[in-house]
Amino acid sequence: MKNVLNDDFQRIAESNLSFDEFRNRSFLITGATGLIGSLLVRTLLYCNHVHRLNLKVYAVVRSIDKARSIFGETDGDLEYVVCDLAKDAITCSGHCDYFIHAAAVTTSKLMVSDPVGTIRTAIDGTEKLLKLAVAQKAKAFVYISSMEIYGQPKEEGRTSEKDLGYIDISTVRSCYPEGKRMCECLCNAYAAQYGLNVKSARLAQTFGAGILPTENRVFAQFARSAMNGEDIVLHTTGESEGNYVYTADAVRAILTLLVKGESGEAYNIANEESHTTIRNMAELVASEIAGNKIKVVIDIPEDSASLGYAPPVKMWLDSSKMRALGWKPTVGMVEAYKRMICWMQN
Repeated sequence: MKNVLNDDFQRIAESNLSFDEFRNRSFLITGATGLIGSLLVRTLLYCNHVHRLNLKVYAVVRSIDKARSIFGETDGDLEYVVCDLAKDAITCSGHCDYFIHAAAVTTSKLMVSDPVGTIRTAIDGTEKLLKLAVAQKAKAFVYISSMEIYGQPKEEGRTSEKDLGYIDISTVRSCYPEGKRMCECLCNAYAAQYGLNVKSARLAQTFGAGILPTENRVFAQFARSAMNGEDIVLHTTGESEGNYVYTADAVRAILTLLVKGESGEAYNIANEESHTTIRNMAELVASEIAGNKIKVVIDIPEDSASLGYAPPVKMWLDSSKMRALGWKPTVGMVEAYKRMICWMQN
């Protein structure tokens, strides 16, 4: 597993994706230095080489230095578009056939310290991309949404795309899920009014090989604890039921949606077999990954509200709508951790 990320790219290249649909096409990907965006860019460049697709990728980034640290120097199939979607207009030197909008505020502390900026970045940035896609007569547009759009489900059991629950808008952190809801609504408005072929990908928590060195969400914290032989410290009771999907499986799902997803529709992207509580996931890492050499400790700080943690939820995403398009996840929880740790160590 030394070259675990290349192995992921190879698996995608050998999958049932309709690569001929991408031949001689161009892609614009926002959030290209984030987890999902960077993996989409790298996957497309890899598949371009393997399948000789003659495709072009426009990677929208805020920092060209950060982009170069991830992708290196560009050649003919990759071009950087330097743009802060919260502030700048976006232009592109060439025509774009496919749009994937993966840029968003994802840091919980920033959501509670700058909720206005979180909302404005979401809505203003999304509309800039939608307008550009209409102007370019794009073949397809995928908006990267989130499972947080569901809020607190009204009923127990599997949560399908129609089962939107309750979000307390008096809570500052609600700027993130409400922003996602508004952006999906905006996407659907552009589909209805302008005929844009746009669909939303409601991602479960996504982790695995390819995470960035700055990643600090719980899955990365758990992995580092296992690697360092340190106890896993939870700052909540860990009762929230998590929905997860491996990075390469998520990338493959998003590329599937570009070709097969229906306009104006949303799709859950989750590995239903990787559903678990945060506490149970921590226990799994301590036992299966760290060999019971570490333990799980609960330590809830007095100022926990200021840290921006999402409220506890009980939700099990139903991915049958995505599976009906021919997609299915291939990597489970334990293997996802092993592949991610291999990536982090190398």
